[in-house]
Amino acid sequence: MSGTRSSRKLEQACWDQLPYRWLTGWQRPDHHTLWRLYRDHRQPLRRRLKRTVRTAGAAGLVDLAVQAVDGTRVAGSAARERTLDAAGLAGLLERTASAIADLEAQNTGGDDLPPPRLPKRLAERPALQEQVQAALERVQAALERVQAEDGPERTNLTDPDATLQKGRNGGWLGGYNAQAVVAGVAAPPSGDPDEPGGLLITAADVTTDRDDHGQLVPLVDQAAATTETPLEQVRADGGYHSTANLAACAEHKPPVALLMPDPQAPAATAAYHKDRCVDDPATDTFTCPQGQTLRFNGQDRRRDGAPTVRRYRALKTVCDACPVRAACTTSTTKGRSITIGPDDARLRQHRAVMATVAARATYRRRKTLPEPAFGILKEQQAARRFLLRGLDHVRAEWTLLATAFNLRTLARAWRSTGRLPLPAAA
Repeated sequence: MSGTRSSRKLEQACWDQLPYRWLTGWQRPDHHTLWRLYRDHRQPLRRRLKRTVRTAGAAGLVDLAVQAVDGTRVAGSAARERTLDAAGLAGLLERTASAIADLEAQNTGGDDLPPPRLPKRLAERPALQEQVQAALERVQAALERVQAEDGPERTNLTDPDATLQKGRNGGWLGGYNAQAVVAGVAAPPSGDPDEPGGLLITAADVTTDRDDHGQLVPLVDQAAATTETPLEQVRADGGYHSTANLAACAEHKPPVALLMPDPQAPAATAAYHKDRCVDDPATDTFTCPQGQTLRFNGQDRRRDGAPTVRRYRALKTVCDACPVRAACTTSTTKGRSITIGPDDARLRQHRAVMATVAARATYRRRKTLPEPAFGILKEQQAARRFLLRGLDHVRAEWTLLATAFNLRTLARAWRSTGRLPLPAAA
């Protein structure tokens, strides 16, 4: 809750800070004890996130109608420079093998003492060979992962699960894509209208993917399970936009209203975008804004294996006589054509919803939920970098950070009201 995250810092705090000494019953556990506690109870600790949400629900704090999902990149416990592709790993393997041969030559060159900088445990030849051989095997294993048919393009030698993630300023970091669903607090606990209500995390997860498309539906399901209430509406940014997500939310049981901008939506000035053409299912034709007819002209197969699209085209003679031809099409040999995919109707419907005043006003609240929560997590809870390595460990760490974030909200409500109703034991 306060940014004291490592077990060694917690050990020191239990010695010299009164709040920590009170929490431990005036005991002073060392960092080994604290780490074993976290390691052995990692799964029960994950259930604490649900407990905090249920407590907030029992207190009437959670506004389940206002929930938003977003992701943020968090650095891992690994340097970006140690993320290498096959060529980099092959070069490193060659240099490692050369260094091993050089060290062995130095170690068998006579009765001279080892260099002063060599650690004592490596002064003897067997210990030295064991260490350098382990380094060689680690590089070789990383190279085999990259060269595998279904392996990653790059891998990190320190944390194999960490991937290159794009940072805010255009740079890259070795880390993870942390996700969260954030809800607003229904009302200030004290009843003071000038007091901000706060935020609550209802779902949290971590992935190695660089994009967010595949994370939306799992987070919606997790938030519904945590709150024990189906989501009626969720707000997401354009990074989650895909026809697959639109279809999944529409077919969800019960359906989830999804508010998110479409990066490919036509601008207001795009007067001749294909969305401006009117569909006539009875004749299987489209009518352009100038009143000309585009008829079915065949199907196009996409290279990426996506479903085929239907092509509609106007006559070249008609387009040649049109006064807005230059603004409508760039083709000089054929008439204007448009392609219609199997999901175009769903995309048009979503764009129409997002164009309404009500949807835009509702969506504007999204930026007041996840982004402030991520700022608090990184600045006040020191979550700019994960301390553990491996996806499973990092997920547990992120969930614990989300639980601590919720405890801050509950503690604030407790201070305002003097008590909080507790839910029944899970």
